Amino acid sequence: MSTPHLREGRLGWRIRLRRDRSLLIMVVPAIVLLVVFNYAPMFGLLTAFQYYDPLVGVWNSEWAGFDQFHQLFADPLFWGALNNTLYLSLVQLILFFPIPIALALLLNSVLSERVRNFIQSVVYLPHFFSWVLVITIFQQMLGGAGALNQFLRSHDLQPWDIMTNPDTFALLVTSQAVWKEAGWGVIVFLAALSAINPGLYEAAAVDGAGPFRRMWHITLPSLRGVIVLMLVLRLGGALSVGFEQFLIQRDAVGHETAEVLDTYAFYYGITTANYSLGAAAGLFKSVISLLLIWGANKLAHSFGEDGLYRK
Repeated sequence: MSTPHLREGRLGWRIRLRRDRSLLIMVVPAIVLLVVFNYAPMFGLLTAFQYYDPLVGVWNSEWAGFDQFHQLFADPLFWGALNNTLYLSLVQLILFFPIPIALALLLNSVLSERVRNFIQSVVYLPHFFSWVLVITIFQQMLGGAGALNQFLRSHDLQPWDIMTNPDTFALLVTSQAVWKEAGWGVIVFLAALSAINPGLYEAAAVDGAGPFRRMWHITLPSLRGVIVLMLVLRLGGALSVGFEQFLIQRDAVGHETAEVLDTYAFYYGITTANYSLGAAAGLFKSVISLLLIWGANKLAHSFGEDGLYRK
């Protein structure tokens, strides 16, 4: 026989289910999308260990073991793409990651709500532009026939080669990413700033702390957990520097500079019908990304932060 405590527990579970049924129904579409677009495609990882033939399918393709990975690691183009990916990711981490934090601090210091909302709308807008449109705008501004070079020529000055210069490509793609995504990245930090107790600032002001000291001793420590979390997520996606952005500009600067792991898998996997090699490159990237996010989370724990999850 069930005890009264057990019966109360079952009754409480049924009450919570009836109470939260509408919320659970709302979550179902998100779960379905997650399964369909994130977990179901993982079945295709089997092709990384096969000589995959789309005519016979996954089940009837010849098993290759680790031959695809041997071919991958023996290809100097793969190591060149990996080197470019790591270098571009490092440049974007150094130059891009602090900008949303700085923008959030600046917006939080704007007293006029109307001005703050206008600035937020302006910096959010480029996030909704496609990479084709973003690169077209940069081409019209900085390209060989763009506004900048036309201005230089009209004043008998040497044109500035930016869009096709391999030496400045890392700065170019980073500036494109900053213009497109920095405003969107501000949202998380603004939400964290809104959760800070205003009484802390008032008490610090009474004690004679100026704006800089209040930011250093109150704002930044309050943001530290969010900053660490976003840094962990950023490191987890370090090898995904942007497929469309580099695919569009690859021919302009050459594959030696613009080839990354995603474009390598596309050009030497999909376009050559060597799907197994492309799958092997994608699996390699996923494993390394998982190790990076695990290591970054462990490092966050060593500094006393939660990271993605608590110990």
